[in-house]
Amino acid sequence: MRVVLVSVLMLAYPGLVYFGLARFEPRVIALLLAAVALLRALATRERVWMVAAAGGIALSLIAAAANDATALKLYPVLVNASLLVLFAASLLHPPSLIERLARLQQPDLPPAAVAYTRRVTQVWCGFFVLNGSIALYTALYASAALWALYNGLVAYLLMGVLFAGEWLVRRRVRGVVAHG
Repeated sequence: MRVVLVSVLMLAYPGLVYFGLARFEPRVIALLLAAVALLRALATRERVWMVAAAGGIALSLIAAAANDATALKLYPVLVNASLLVLFAASLLHPPSLIERLARLQQPDLPPAAVAYTRRVTQVWCGFFVLNGSIALYTALYASAALWALYNGLVAYLLMGVLFAGEWLVRRRVRGVVAHG
């Protein structure tokens, strides 16, 4: 239950920051978010989320010390960078992350499916570069409202489109492999 609550809070991060900053100084929001990041670190054993939580705590402490919201807005950049490293590392040290996930459902993947999962992992790497770049731009140059809109809604919609698109392509590829 704690993991679910912390995950929901992290997904709502941009909205929490945006609405929190309308009522409180950045240092107050930073300390609250540092506590949430600490809970995230304690709630998981997955290294990527522990690194993201540690980075979130560091960004929160910087924001609290400077009483400036910019460091708080960099958290989505950190998450995208962490996921990029995780996915890219799996390309350098196979099996790819998507292949590992696919093997949970189908342990004996044919070579064509392994190649496909590698390509999907590369696509996600590209997504994290693009999404992280936009998150960085919005953190440094956009209004707080635009930052919150992109990082709290648009980025999730784009992820959903990528998931849905990949699902449709996978269905088509499976049909070609099955009939080819």
